[in-house]
Amino acid sequence: MSRVAQLVDEQLHIDFIDINCGCPIDIICNRGAGSALLRRPQKLEEVVRATTGCTDLPVIVKIRKGYFDDSDVAHTLIPEMASWGAAAVTLHGRSRQQRYSRAADWDYIRRCAGIAHSVGLPLIGNGDVFSPTEWEERVNPISNNDSSGANGGEQGANVTTAMIGRAALIKPWIFTEIMEQRLWDISASERLDVLKSFVSHGLEHWGSDSRGVETTRRFLLEWLSFTHRYIPVGLLEVVPQKMQWRPPAYSTRNQLEGLLSSDSAADWVRISEML
Repeated sequence: MSRVAQLVDEQLHIDFIDINCGCPIDIICNRGAGSALLRRPQKLEEVVRATTGCTDLPVIVKIRKGYFDDSDVAHTLIPEMASWGAAAVTLHGRSRQQRYSRAADWDYIRRCAGIAHSVGLPLIGNGDVFSPTEWEERVNPISNNDSSGANGGEQGANVTTAMIGRAALIKPWIFTEIMEQRLWDISASERLDVLKSFVSHGLEHWGSDSRGVETTRRFLLEWLSFTHRYIPVGLLEVVPQKMQWRPPAYSTRNQLEGLLSSDSAADWVRISEML
């Protein structure tokens, strides 16, 4: 990690380094990385100290509540991370065992934000933010006049900000929505333009030969397995859409919107052929 951090610092122009210790995927955890580091706090400390010790860039550490359900450990690790040199902590409000099931625990996130606040460490909350409304609810739920949360500690506090995860894959225009504090009823043609831009950047990066085209298509198809979950705002009976919703069948406004909403891999290939 220290060598990678040094190379990134020397070769790239970046604002910070993020250590992702929150990945729940088996292939990562089985190697002792990702969320598995929550079971090896000494190794986690070594990784963070090695990284912060070889760069002047801020180092952010992303973790989950814990490895197993009902065995939360983040609140015990966060106070230590300040002494390890971390500039901030990002906390996903689920355990590794949960993966992405059930709702993220924002009460626990705010409790940890209070603990982080008490040691001067910014805490970034993460989990299920899918609209500008939810962003505001998660980032500013405790009033500045509410002394029960303003003082931090075990009572809880507001997070410094919120990290967007899966929502950025499902609807990448969520950042525009948050900046402008509005839900964007983006048209199917505008959504297709977003995909065209991705393909253009992919071919520029990987090349326009057969290998570059196949690599770009592979990542595009993987991305389409997320984007089809978006429900156009104009079709919603209740707004905003929630991350955990599994929508019933609905009628789209035109053929392209229907194609973009399809969960069929064959339709994803068809979309890739249009780009």
